[in-house]
Amino acid sequence: MTTAEHRSPTTAPEDLGPALHARAEASGLSGVVHVSRAEEVLFARAYGWADRARRVPATPDHRFGVASVAKGFTALTIASLVEEGRLGWDDPVRPVLGADLPLVDDRVTVDHLLGHTSGIGDYLDENGDGAITDYVLTLPPHVLDDTEAYLPMLAPHAQVSEPGAEFAYNNSGYVLLALVAQRVAGAPFADLVAERVLGPAGMTRTGFPRSDEPAPDLALGYLDEDGPRTNVLHLPVRGSGDGGLATTAADLAAFWRALTAGRIVPAATVARLTEPQHVVEDEGMRYGRGFWLGLDSDDLVLEGYDAGVSARTRHDPATGVTVTVIANTSDGAWPVLREPEDD
Repeated sequence: MTTAEHRSPTTAPEDLGPALHARAEASGLSGVVHVSRAEEVLFARAYGWADRARRVPATPDHRFGVASVAKGFTALTIASLVEEGRLGWDDPVRPVLGADLPLVDDRVTVDHLLGHTSGIGDYLDENGDGAITDYVLTLPPHVLDDTEAYLPMLAPHAQVSEPGAEFAYNNSGYVLLALVAQRVAGAPFADLVAERVLGPAGMTRTGFPRSDEPAPDLALGYLDEDGPRTNVLHLPVRGSGDGGLATTAADLAAFWRALTAGRIVPAATVARLTEPQHVVEDEGMRYGRGFWLGLDSDDLVLEGYDAGVSARTRHDPATGVTVTVIANTSDGAWPVLREPEDD
């Protein structure tokens, strides 16, 4: 899921940390603010609680859920299979689906899914009027432990527009990409991401943990700004191509360095994924294939918004500056990332 963010292009990197810190404290952020330039950490600070019941303070080393930030990792996993010749950008996905998901148009391609132009129905419609903390899954969370398990949840949603006709942000499309990757490579999607993206990027603290296997370094996601209730019943027990990744702010900084250095996929493939395809007015950004871009800049953006999750990581390829804000509440990150002139 997504929400808009803006950043002043004139703010000096050294000043970003203190400015974000002031907003984090004023807004009661529960999460992490991290600013780096290349390998230099300019600012790193945690706020609030990783576990309210046990009174465990959040630290910069805690892993947080980052929801749709995972879509960039899905795009890169698909891109790596294209590099190997196991998939093509313009390949229809029907041969991989076989008889599954018959309501998906036979003309839908890998590229349509990457760019949110497939026109397929979405199991998680972000244009609805519900709250982010509504219970939206149509299957019990514990059933959703593998991408194949999502099929009954995706199946009832009919095609809503012609493939390639228009941009419409679509979570089902990225689950479908994960399914394609898993079937083509013959390995679980989480393992593919680990092998093809996390390993080359040196992201040793990142992955798709099960929500029913709590770990001391994994921050819990909370439905309210205060209160004990977590998001464990709102999200799949293990994420897939559209979300469910858990990571640290430092690992996200390492990700951007690896991506822009061509250590995950070659530079030409990075350029294809980050080539702006659509201006998305509601978000105040542009979209490529798995990646957001600044509206008036070349900044690369990944973001996530879900029950108990808000996250954005933004990288300026020209300066090597990365700004990341992650939170374990649904709206916690956004006040920190508002326009400076709104202060």
